[in-house]
Amino acid sequence: MWPGQQPPGGEQNPQDQNPYQQPGYQQPNPYQQQGYQQPGYQQPNPYQGYPTQPQWQGPGGPQPPKGGGNNEKKTTVTIAIVAAVAVVAAAVVTGVFVLKDDKKAVAKGDPKPTRSQPATAEPSEPASSGSTGGGPGGDPDAPDQPVIKGWQTVVNSKRHVAFDVPTKDWKTTSADTYTGFQDEKDKSGFPKTLISMTAPAYYKEEWCTIKQKGGGESTTSLAGTGVKGAQGAKSQAEAAQNEALNWVWAGYDQKKTGTFKGTKAKPFKSDHGITGKLSTATVTGVKKDDKCDSDGKAYAVTYTDTTGEYATWVLYAAKDVKGELDEATIKKIMSSLRPLD
Repeated sequence: MWPGQQPPGGEQNPQDQNPYQQPGYQQPNPYQQQGYQQPGYQQPNPYQGYPTQPQWQGPGGPQPPKGGGNNEKKTTVTIAIVAAVAVVAAAVVTGVFVLKDDKKAVAKGDPKPTRSQPATAEPSEPASSGSTGGGPGGDPDAPDQPVIKGWQTVVNSKRHVAFDVPTKDWKTTSADTYTGFQDEKDKSGFPKTLISMTAPAYYKEEWCTIKQKGGGESTTSLAGTGVKGAQGAKSQAEAAQNEALNWVWAGYDQKKTGTFKGTKAKPFKSDHGITGKLSTATVTGVKKDDKCDSDGKAYAVTYTDTTGEYATWVLYAAKDVKGELDEATIKKIMSSLRPLD
């Protein structure tokens, strides 16, 4: 498996001042830096935690319905950016939100996100295999075309990177879509977002569905992937390790009922020009309150963007569940990471 996570940086609430200041997995950090702190589970570890991060301020437009019941489940929020700009006190956010009873804020007209469920497979060595220049392009001069035959490409123009995911059972979103997990303890109409990323793709988006006490349904995906910034990180290793841990914490065990493990970041090189550091994390033994709860795992690759700043590709997935996203497929996805000019 691979280490750490980086604090919700990069794709955090536009209002957030420091992407690395958010609650979460806290561990002693050998980097002893104040800029990069990570949220979530607390455990003795060479990475020092950081304080709570400001919550996202919802854009103007429809107010989220209250929903029913006192639900404390993990929440995934997706925001699609639109042309019209809505200015909200002290923050600028564009988009239209619909907060459903299933604990998800979804932008109209865009694929709804799912509550993440852990998958199986312990992340291991940096991946580099399986990608062949055979997609409808496979052209290094056209990185927006798939390099893996039969797959589809996810383009993240903000972080200047592209990667491929399978076509079957995967749903991609637009490059200006944000997604993340909300604070399960926040009972307000629009809960605080703990961690987020852009241009997400989901595996088996409606993998598990449960009915809520007050009506409505909660839908969970089997896995999700996207890219986020790493502002405040002092090294690629730090960012990758922090990020991996934060995503398993926020997505699978905010109550810290299970055992968290992260790996030390290792050198990573994709088959198509992305180099950086790779880390993975898992949480096992999570208390299962309903059929959609599960253990979780996360993979994080931090690289240097064309702007000179760090960015992190993240994949989170349900662990030790039927049909879980296997490690071979995850490594193949990572092998397709490539820079966008």
